[in-house]
Amino acid sequence: MTNSKTSSQAPEFIKAPGRNAVADNAPVEKTVAEVIARVRTEGDAAVRDYAQRFDKSDLEVFEVSAEDREAALAELDPQTRADTEFAIANVRAFAEAQLGTLGELEVEILPGVHLGHRNIPLDRVGCYVPGGRFPLLSAPIMTIVPAKVAGVKEVVACLPPNAHRAMIAGCHLSGADRIFRIGGAQAIAAMALGTESVPRVDKIVGPGNAFVNEAKRQVFGPVGIDQLAGPSEIFVLADETGDAEMIATDLLAQAEHDVRTRVGLITTHRPLAEAVLAEVEKQLETLSTAEVARPAWNDYGEIALVADEAAMIAYSDEVAAEHLQVHTAEPRDFAKKLSHYGSLFIGELSSVVYSDKCSGTNHTLPTMAAGRYTGGLWVGAYIKTATHQWLDAEGVKQVAPPAARQAKSEGLEGHRRAAQLRLDRLQA
Repeated sequence: MTNSKTSSQAPEFIKAPGRNAVADNAPVEKTVAEVIARVRTEGDAAVRDYAQRFDKSDLEVFEVSAEDREAALAELDPQTRADTEFAIANVRAFAEAQLGTLGELEVEILPGVHLGHRNIPLDRVGCYVPGGRFPLLSAPIMTIVPAKVAGVKEVVACLPPNAHRAMIAGCHLSGADRIFRIGGAQAIAAMALGTESVPRVDKIVGPGNAFVNEAKRQVFGPVGIDQLAGPSEIFVLADETGDAEMIATDLLAQAEHDVRTRVGLITTHRPLAEAVLAEVEKQLETLSTAEVARPAWNDYGEIALVADEAAMIAYSDEVAAEHLQVHTAEPRDFAKKLSHYGSLFIGELSSVVYSDKCSGTNHTLPTMAAGRYTGGLWVGAYIKTATHQWLDAEGVKQVAPPAARQAKSEGLEGHRRAAQLRLDRLQA
């Protein structure tokens, strides 16, 4: 992949990834297709069967009651609740600021031809909240809070039945209207198709495992999705001013998410590259989550040495990392030269961890180079911008003749008649 900024010199890998990040998805596709087909025909019965099979759950009622929501909230540690509410406030404030940039439009493009658009919130959204190894309380915040800010009428949350009860509290605090203890592909199918218990939604958002991701892909069309998310990613861009300890710490912070996390450093400074390599190995010796972070580093970690700033930018734009940190002498100026990423973290004080948890920007971001064509989840993802038009007599005189002529040249007689009819009546 090349562009005008690409350097002729390929990166030198001080540490190359051990495996290709793209896995064979055929077995997942087959399983998910079966799940969706059964949920379509059997509804709750299929959901219940898959819950028993995959999650060892025997729940008869999937929806979390109001009483259970309040109980989960009461069980939440006070400091955890305070921290969760701090994060909710920041995410809400940023989403409200983003919403403020989305204006409605009405313009007279020609005399008598009025065009415009409205921003209309979706009616019902489904938020998938992953379980994971630990209770990730930031997960429901990132999907539910922007939906409520956007004005979505009903937000449905699904989380695995074995998820920590604190996650129920997190969904409740974030503003979920209904919460269901259903996980995996069956949750996506239930929200996309509707069952006796679960209402059909208009759009599904939120990250999950390979089965969740594949289910979102297969149901897309009649129902919308935010994006297809792969394993998490972080890359750091650094020159000779980079701090090896800080860079290694940030790489491993992301690597502990999943054994398939992709982490990397792109640098112009060989001593820094070698120092980061040594520092990662040193930190892994004492990292309590090394059983996850080490395989991620061994299999998907990389340190790329490039010739100059242009080569650093070119390789970074090719990777289009989900999280991109800039650790250079002039990070804010350097950041303006970058085009492709999920979210940008400018300067060494701006860690991905802050965004992951509570600073306010959304952590549901494009992976697998999707940052080349889309951004992450935001308040606008819960709104459809729909156009409209209205014409007066002068407007018809402006557009009817060329529309009729064009329809005639295309051989579309019905179109020509529809264009001409109003003009004929006006002239009569």
